[in-house]
Amino acid sequence: MFYSNNPLIKHKTGLLNLAEEFGNIFQACKIMGMSRDTFYRYQQAVEEVGVDALLD
Repeated sequence: MFYSNNPLIKHKTGLLNLAEEFGNIFQACKIMGMSRDTFYRYQQAVEEVGVDALLD
């Protein structure tokens, strides 16, 4: 689970957390109204740099 108090990061980590909770990336993206490409970009950024990378 990822946490942040920053509203911009909070929305993005929400997608990552929802996918983890569901165990289904497609379903999480559908609920959040985001593409799977966006999910994978967020996921890669967090893995490489950490949650703060989601500010960009």
